[in-house]
Amino acid sequence: MSDAVAATLQSTLGQVRVVSLEGGKAVIEYEVGPQMCHSGGVAQGGFVCGWIDAAMAHASISLMPEMTPMSLELKVSYFAPARPGRVTAEGWIERRGRATCFAEGRLVDPEGKVLAKASSTIRLIPREAVEAAAKKALG
Repeated sequence: MSDAVAATLQSTLGQVRVVSLEGGKAVIEYEVGPQMCHSGGVAQGGFVCGWIDAAMAHASISLMPEMTPMSLELKVSYFAPARPGRVTAEGWIERRGRATCFAEGRLVDPEGKVLAKASSTIRLIPREAVEAAAKKALG
């Protein structure tokens, strides 16, 4: 992924900063903006899913930077609404193989209240192969 594409994705998701990224764990802070909310000032579920998904992907990258994580399956359970302000997504790798890993994650508010939890099955593809395919597809 180019730096410009990564910056656009981070901006769209409201990423504030990567708090930590090591040893199969990632913690990322996001700012929930009003443009991400629907009625009643509640963050749209797709953003919540995206925040946790990004943390789980970063957790896999922390273990295998030469691989690109591709979600095969993603399940999210929503417990409480995410509202405008700061939230923190945490992701970690539960189990890792050569080509697949299983990740879990959660989104918490500033008080540590769990707003949502997720699990994902991630396919690990060599970064070089993903980048070559992207270049070919773009012409």
